[in-house]
Amino acid sequence: MSNQKPVPGAGGEHYIPYSERTGAESIVYFTRDLSPEGLLRIYRRINSALTGKVGIKLHTGEQHGPNIIPRPWVENLIKAELPEASIVETNTYYEGDRYTTRKHRETLKVNGWTFCPVDIMDEDGTTALPVKNGKWFTEMYMGKNILNYDSLFVLTHFKGHTQGGFGGSNKNIGIGCADGRIGKAMIHTTPGSADMWDIAKEEFMERMTESAKAVVDHFGQHIAFVNVLRNMSVSCDCEGTAAAPVVTPNIGILASLDILAIDQASVDLVYALKESDHKDLVKRMESRHGLRQLTYMKELGMGNDRYHLIDIDHEDQEISLEDAVKDVVPFGAEK
Repeated sequence: MSNQKPVPGAGGEHYIPYSERTGAESIVYFTRDLSPEGLLRIYRRINSALTGKVGIKLHTGEQHGPNIIPRPWVENLIKAELPEASIVETNTYYEGDRYTTRKHRETLKVNGWTFCPVDIMDEDGTTALPVKNGKWFTEMYMGKNILNYDSLFVLTHFKGHTQGGFGGSNKNIGIGCADGRIGKAMIHTTPGSADMWDIAKEEFMERMTESAKAVVDHFGQHIAFVNVLRNMSVSCDCEGTAAAPVVTPNIGILASLDILAIDQASVDLVYALKESDHKDLVKRMESRHGLRQLTYMKELGMGNDRYHLIDIDHEDQEISLEDAVKDVVPFGAEK
């Protein structure tokens, strides 16, 4: 059982302003340049952590999903910086385009993920990684092939999520590395329940976060994170073409070696938008108690919720959240 004290105001529907947070600060890099070049530049700020055989944890999406990170961006990055790396994924818990390995590989072809190896990590079974100081778990079942990698690059499309409120780096590895039959069931479903989605709100966020902690602890100093704040529907990319329309403005790309800091900064940037621009995504986060992901990461010692936001577009100057979003335009409008 965890001996961590709950963070004050840790209810997942309650946003904690920066001024009310305590503790150390991490570095989060920021660029407004939503392009292959922008992704490449910000990746280079955190790539020193990635050594040996590298897996790239990416949500490759359901067939024809409109909002995933553009394939050419990822192809450009891999060819320039990670020519020996593999994209890593696991099969889904729900029945859909990625439920079985066969269907998953068909979907990868449809979506164009054919320019580098894609390792479906649970194709050949599972492995149990320890969960240290967890409330719900002592171990979490992952795709077995996670053991084949020395480093993990977590490349995340930040967006809303029907159950999690938002999907950032924490969700990408907490759900995305858990195998499709055992691990994901441990996170989503009470044993013996007939409802595979019966765990929600604070408990779901905590279970997902404990799974992510197992991955972070496994890779130690050899894990790095990039969040792309673009095409942010309130829906996850697992909804594919059925995702809700995007109404939140595009913001930019973040990078960090701290999983909590990067997800916290992503959420903070959304909250820093005008109310009319962020209301839908904020409502999704708060109504699902998704902000509990952040406070539980802090309780588990996974990182810092305070950070220096470094603007790589302007000589690495520290920038405020308000200045970072001051020039955004409504989604779909021309700049």
